[in-house]
Amino acid sequence: MSFAPEPTFTHGAPPKALATTAILLCNLGTPDEPTAPALRRYLGEFLSDARVVEIPRAIWWLILHGIILRTRPKKSAAKYASVWLPEGSPLKVWTEKQALMLRGYLGKRGHAVEVRYAMRYGNPSIASQLDQLKADGVTRVLILPAYPQYSGTTTASVFDAVYTWAAKIRRIPEFRFINHYHDDPGYIAALADKIRRHWQQSGQAEQLVMSFHGVPERTLHLGDPYHCECQKTARLLADKLALPKDRYKVTFQSRFGKAKWLEPYTEPTLVQMARSGVKSVDVVCPGFTGDCLETLEEINMEARHAFLEAGGKAFSYIECLNDSPQWLAALSELGLRHMGGWPTAAPAEPQALGDSRARALALGAKQ
Repeated sequence: MSFAPEPTFTHGAPPKALATTAILLCNLGTPDEPTAPALRRYLGEFLSDARVVEIPRAIWWLILHGIILRTRPKKSAAKYASVWLPEGSPLKVWTEKQALMLRGYLGKRGHAVEVRYAMRYGNPSIASQLDQLKADGVTRVLILPAYPQYSGTTTASVFDAVYTWAAKIRRIPEFRFINHYHDDPGYIAALADKIRRHWQQSGQAEQLVMSFHGVPERTLHLGDPYHCECQKTARLLADKLALPKDRYKVTFQSRFGKAKWLEPYTEPTLVQMARSGVKSVDVVCPGFTGDCLETLEEINMEARHAFLEAGGKAFSYIECLNDSPQWLAALSELGLRHMGGWPTAAPAEPQALGDSRARALALGAKQ
């Protein structure tokens, strides 16, 4: 096996004037553009991951390449086009902004930590960002998934990508991984603040629906903690908002295929609520830290339409944490806790390092 070439290194040369510690904020991914060819590439990578689809490879390969990648890209491209921003995919726009702001929040607190973002599927890839961090002289990397609730289909897949990259590297940086932060007080407080602000501006609906991304139900029985962590997030958030149990519901969205997924499903629940007499709902997606296709199109367009068509009168979507100051402050605190013991102070200037080395050499010559 051959390893990737190491960056050029000269013994005695001062390190680059760059932080040696970094955070890599990792999100799920997005196509490069809202077109069928781009979606075919993206979905091909995403749905080929054995963490995402636990079906025997030979059978799944036939389904994926024989059916899904022939029919789904065009439909998905139209959905992406309906929410695409001038700067690109909403998921990429928000993740990039969060990484930039996180670096600023840490810098204000005196921590020189490089912060980059990467996508598990699509661009910029985890491998390409780790390559760049290594080339820039970073020796310690905290992997921060953008998923508050742990799942083997998301969090573990991010870790797989890091391990795969490391397997080809001769001099591997130090790594730390954040598994989850579903019950982090700062995260819960930021969600509660977002919802309260919405209520202050628009009033409070009869029901608050907390919609999380779905996963196949069998993963729960196989030991994946995702379902339980979603429920705990919802309970803590409801407590923070002083909401009684009869004023909120926990649902799961984005079902794919015919298998049974975590229930209750979001859209059918909203339809049933409307038919049973609920006139107004607020819908929030606590598991998504940045708005994306699943929140902007699936919830704020499709689910909205379904609720109103079924007799509902008022549907309010509460946007994700995005660039909320309280969220960025909580995220910086989360990162600092997990980087405990790592050097995060601003590196010394090259001239100062050179002078220090010269003094040490001179002292050694005298002894």
